[in-house]
Amino acid sequence: MTVLLYVLGVLIFFGAILTSIGLHELGHMIPAKKFGGKVTQYFVGFGPTVWSKQIGETEYGVKAIPLGGYVKIVGMLPPAAADLVDSVEHDEDGNAVQRVRKSNTGMFTQLISDARAAEWELVKPEDSDRLFYKMASWKKVVVMAGGPTVNLLIAFFLFWGIFAIHGVEGETTINAGQPVISEVSECLIPYAEQRTKCEADDPKTPAYEIGLRPGDTVTEFNGVAITGWTQLRDLIRDNAEGDAVITYERDGQVITGTTSTTVQARPDPTRSDDKVLTQVGFLGVTPSTTTPLEKGGPLFTLGQMGHMTVDTVKAIGTLPVKVYGVGEAVLGLQERAADSPVSIVGGGRFAGETTSDSNVSTENKVLFLILLVAGFNLFIGLFNFVPLLPLDGGHIASALWEATRRRLARLRRRPDPGYVDAARLLPIAYVVASVMLVMGVVLILGDLVAPVERPL
Repeated sequence: MTVLLYVLGVLIFFGAILTSIGLHELGHMIPAKKFGGKVTQYFVGFGPTVWSKQIGETEYGVKAIPLGGYVKIVGMLPPAAADLVDSVEHDEDGNAVQRVRKSNTGMFTQLISDARAAEWELVKPEDSDRLFYKMASWKKVVVMAGGPTVNLLIAFFLFWGIFAIHGVEGETTINAGQPVISEVSECLIPYAEQRTKCEADDPKTPAYEIGLRPGDTVTEFNGVAITGWTQLRDLIRDNAEGDAVITYERDGQVITGTTSTTVQARPDPTRSDDKVLTQVGFLGVTPSTTTPLEKGGPLFTLGQMGHMTVDTVKAIGTLPVKVYGVGEAVLGLQERAADSPVSIVGGGRFAGETTSDSNVSTENKVLFLILLVAGFNLFIGLFNFVPLLPLDGGHIASALWEATRRRLARLRRRPDPGYVDAARLLPIAYVVASVMLVMGVVLILGDLVAPVERPL
């Protein structure tokens, strides 16, 4: 039963991601066709074709590797400059056809020439007014932004449903009154290491050694009556390595134990932005807290997604460094960081582990899966807006630059500079695509041999 639930979770996650990919590509295809563009292919996946069907001028299908998708819009690259045209011929109807030279000196020049030649082999004379590069700049932006915008809309509606029905955790506050212990750390882990699992050589915490347990209520510390957590925390920090006589209540009984607090390098708990570590007394207990659920509608969801967007953009900015850390974990050079990125394989593992976990309620399993899919869509949408080819953001940047330079030319009463030749940016696209491929492989390997713990 556990295995079946695991497989079910994986299938649900992959099905949701493939659906998101398909909707992403529809976000490109629908406006492209509305604006008169010619779309010859719509595929989910890469590699060998598993299934396809021709409907009108578009071939719809699924490919074997479910790691993306694409639509083929005719005329993405403008025609070659006159000096790159090998010959001008005429077809049987008398229309002029440019034969693009397929051989040029220089590796990158050759790549550009080959890409342009391949593009124009698909262009027929009757397609002249339907080529993508001839669209108005704003139409190009709409077509290219359509895909990632769909991902953001998927994330929005999924988050909205969760926030409206279930709610989102608000600010956590420590319960008032004498502190009730919610967690006792078993071992001493240096704060800077940020790990959660004890190792064989880790010493026990004073709280664990004295026998404190979750649910105990601390009433006195070294003879001082305790009225709240802040008071107890300050007494512990100021105690350094001194003796600690702790009185607490458990199931109505008053118990007193003696230990010695240890010294740990810890940040100032009153300043969340302060990363400076100071040597202070440490006991190893966490107080009970209350986290309210906040519900809201569309505006509330937009506000929450605004915070998520800031965090996601920061994560994208540090992605190469994080992936490098995953690579080191794969090679066994270091532990994998708890906040490291995961691939679709890691996401599938999260889904499977959650659905098969008997300690997680059915409601929480559903919530986790929805939030997982929403989070992936938010990341995919924002990542695709990065202004680098071959990402959608690179095409958007190209269209905006085309509109800007044409406007500047009109203001200066100069000739129209014409279309932006996206083919000249293909070397950058090849480099970016190669880096993305390497990062993807590293993350998949990391999720297989050095998996990160499932978020709770």
